[in-house]
Amino acid sequence: MKCGDYHEEEEELSDRNMSTISRHVFGDNLEQPAFSVSIIENMKEEYGLFLWPCSVILAEYVWQQRERFAGVPVVELGAGTSLPGLTAAALGSDVTLTDDSNRVEVLENIRTVCELNKLECKVLGLTWGVWDEFVFSLKPKIILGADVLYEASAFDDLFATVTFLLQNSPGSVFITTYHNRSGHHLIEFLMVKWGLRCARLLDGFSFMPSCKASGLSGNIQLAEIVLNSEHSEETTTIAR
Repeated sequence: MKCGDYHEEEEELSDRNMSTISRHVFGDNLEQPAFSVSIIENMKEEYGLFLWPCSVILAEYVWQQRERFAGVPVVELGAGTSLPGLTAAALGSDVTLTDDSNRVEVLENIRTVCELNKLECKVLGLTWGVWDEFVFSLKPKIILGADVLYEASAFDDLFATVTFLLQNSPGSVFITTYHNRSGHHLIEFLMVKWGLRCARLLDGFSFMPSCKASGLSGNIQLAEIVLNSEHSEETTTIAR
C-alpha cells in the first residue's frame, strides 16, 4: 500500500453526480495500517461535501492522540465529510456528528458515510447559536471542528455554541484546525469575550507524516481551546 491517503473512483457514483470515495489510512506503519476510513465527496455540491486539508490534519491529530479518545464522548461541529469524527469513532469514541440543520444533503451524506464505514455515530442537525432541546443533553469531553473558522460572520455563533458545550461538560476541550488567514484579532477577541483560552497551538504540519503532508497545502494551525479560569495558565496567543 502506498504511504498516505489515496482516492478510489466509484464509477456508479461518478456517473450520477460526480461523487468520489477517498480512503484514508491510519497507523504507525502505513504499509500495514491499523484501520482506514472511507469518505464520500461530491465535487458538484457546496463546500460541505468536499474534504479540506484541515480535516485531514485534524484526523491525523486524533489518531496520534488516540489514548485520549478511547471511550469518551466526542462531538464534531460542522462535520461535513466527517473524517475527524469518524476517525474518533474508529478509535472507540462515542461520536455525535453535527452540521447545520438546514443542510439536509450534508447530513444525509454523513449518515451514508457512517454506513459505508460500519461505524455507529449519532447524526444531528445543529445550527450554531441555536439552542434546540437536544443540545442540552450533549456532554462531550472532546469537541472537534475542522475549518470551522472560515466565515467571520459565523464566528460569534460558533464560539457561543463551543462555550456552552464546554460549560456543559467540565474538563472538556475544543480541538480545531483552521487556515491562518486574516481575522485572528477577531478570534482572539471572541475567545476573551466568551471566557475561553488557547491551551495549545501547533503548526498543523508539524506532526503530519511527510507522505501525507506532501499532498496538502496552506498555512494551517491546530488549537486546543478550553474554558478560562482564574487559576489557568496564561492564554496562548494565536499565531499571526
